[in-house]
Amino acid sequence: MNLTSPSQVKAWCIEHGFHPNKVLGQNFLIDRNALLSIVDAGLEFLSVPPAQSRILEVGPGLGVLTEEMLSRGASVTAVEKDPVLASRLKEALGSPETLEVVSGDALKFIAAGGADVGYDAMISNLPYQAGTRILLDLVIARKIPSMTVLVQTEVAERLAAKEGSKVRSLSGVWAQLDYDVKVLRKLPPNCFWPRPQICSSVVRLVRHDRNASMTAEERKLFHSLTKRAFEHRRKQLGSIFKDLIQSTARAESLSNEDWITLVKGLINEDA
Repeated sequence: MNLTSPSQVKAWCIEHGFHPNKVLGQNFLIDRNALLSIVDAGLEFLSVPPAQSRILEVGPGLGVLTEEMLSRGASVTAVEKDPVLASRLKEALGSPETLEVVSGDALKFIAAGGADVGYDAMISNLPYQAGTRILLDLVIARKIPSMTVLVQTEVAERLAAKEGSKVRSLSGVWAQLDYDVKVLRKLPPNCFWPRPQICSSVVRLVRHDRNASMTAEERKLFHSLTKRAFEHRRKQLGSIFKDLIQSTARAESLSNEDWITLVKGLINEDA
């Protein structure tokens, strides 16, 4: 089956009585040019040749990204929550030895340490509903060097937004602590089937080491402070943290370097 052919994808779903699940965010990529650009971007920052790489994929669906990555020689671990899709994936792609299919919830997979086994990259069309949570769990774990994912455009913009931006968010602050984030391209709804109501974007996160020296205590306080601040983003920091922080700034106006300076200063005061 040509996984970028809308007619063939629809025919398979009809033949097998499969109905894409909106709750699981099942919108299958059917644009070949977009497919190739995503995989190209995802493999660009590998520290090893593609044929020696181990790739994590979350939400493979019918396997359009999976098939392309396997064709480049990569070994792929695909985590699929839908049991129907998980059960068909390996056989449908010719039962390659380089494909491992994990049937289950990606969040549980990550929580159990499934992503901590030395993957070289993650390349995924993430489910709309859980995509941000999945990505942030992986970001905090800091185990995967690069992640190239398809997400809703508004999610991509929040992940990449710098200080002062109206779309600056907690997800962006957390992601940028250890990753350089870049939105690569926007995909219209007609690149998917079923056709979603919103646009998607390809975003790439590449791990950096600028904050590698932060201690576990500093990271815990960083996440705690920023979470609380963005829960009350319309308030000034001085109003949120009372005597702890004296500032008229609001959460989105601070850079990550500003947050780190605040964290270090608070910890030094308590020392």
